Amino acid sequence: MAIIGIEQALTIVDKVIAPKRLTTLQELILKECWLGKTYQKIAQDSGYDPDYIRVVGSRLWNVLSHAFEEKITKNNFQSILRQQSQEKNFFSYGLEQPNGRVPLNSDFYVKRPKEEALTYEEVLNPGALIKVKSPENMGKTSLAIRILNHARTQKYRTVMLNLQLAEAPVLSDLTKFLRWLMTNITFQLGIESQLNEYWDEDLGSKVSCSAYFQGHILEQISEPLVLALDEVNHLFEYPEIAKEFLPLLRFWHEEANNFSIWQNLRLVVVHSTDIYVPLDINQSPFNVGMSITIPEFNFDQVKDLANRYRFQLEVDDLEQSLKSLMNMVGGFPYLIRLAFYALSTQPMTFEELLTLAPTSSGIYRSYLQRHLVTLQQYPELAGFYKDVVSSDRPVKIPTIAAYKLESIGLIKVIEDEAVCSCQLYCLYFQNRL
Repeated sequence: MAIIGIEQALTIVDKVIAPKRLTTLQELILKECWLGKTYQKIAQDSGYDPDYIRVVGSRLWNVLSHAFEEKITKNNFQSILRQQSQEKNFFSYGLEQPNGRVPLNSDFYVKRPKEEALTYEEVLNPGALIKVKSPENMGKTSLAIRILNHARTQKYRTVMLNLQLAEAPVLSDLTKFLRWLMTNITFQLGIESQLNEYWDEDLGSKVSCSAYFQGHILEQISEPLVLALDEVNHLFEYPEIAKEFLPLLRFWHEEANNFSIWQNLRLVVVHSTDIYVPLDINQSPFNVGMSITIPEFNFDQVKDLANRYRFQLEVDDLEQSLKSLMNMVGGFPYLIRLAFYALSTQPMTFEELLTLAPTSSGIYRSYLQRHLVTLQQYPELAGFYKDVVSSDRPVKIPTIAAYKLESIGLIKVIEDEAVCSCQLYCLYFQNRL
């Protein structure tokens, strides 16, 4: 029998009786009866006359009986709603597809109290620079948008740019890239662009860009500006751009020590791997400011998320089932969410999900196939990864290969040696590389 609570029960009722709605008092009676209260107790707690509560209660069961086409009473409504939830799969109602960033208003966002508290405090400091790092699909962008939301509650201005949106021609030339960056910032802030008035070829693109940022953008806004740059690791594939732009970020950060206007700029840099573009240690933005590494979910977080998903469980031991899931996919948020979504919307058990997980028939098939295609496009990288999944001990692989495999989540690096991230990857790729 499906495990549901009163909120899930109300969701089922709302959907079945739509477009009609329960009255406020009917909803109150349903909630209180769910808790086992008598009509007399409900009347006493709510201030209504007991006879009136009985009349409204009787009408409520008639409404539900008509909607569900079977006799529903105060004594059997819980079991019938549980049965209905299982037979008609009501729990797919309102579920989010587990893709991309988790929206601000999502019921499925699992808080990361330590990381959130640190970044929320740091972003309020003049000239702050926050680096948020994790492999793909770990939640770094979801955290970044919450940092920006926190800043907005303090009346700050915010801009978020995903650098993957910069097209190849833009990334082929530093001037084009910096003008693209400034144009996007002014557009999001609603400021008229005056790039040509500030751009001077004799001064160079970095000086022109900084002068525009200071003189045209920061001068026009009285509030602090939080600029979040997502997928900064995309620039590592364009080393000539990265070697010029990344030191510029550090320069802007350090200008807060020299000019008060630059204190209004707060930078949030989001990336999925360590930098593998050679930079002077005194120019890199990655060894200054605050660094936050997004960890995998722990068991308590996975259990919390399980309680938020309304999936149908027929297991004797929920905790053991969750531990088995984590043994397969670790604490990777996307893989966990995908499992819960599948259990909520498809007729399968935990055992069936785990048995098929590393195969071409499992719920992760598309996700795993995308990684396989990526590895096949880069045979040298595939060769290094084959060494990792074929070994039961940590393996030493070249630094850049390790960075790239770590960025897509396929390995973990422990003391400069690589291990497979989770059992799912080991079982799938052992037979395919």
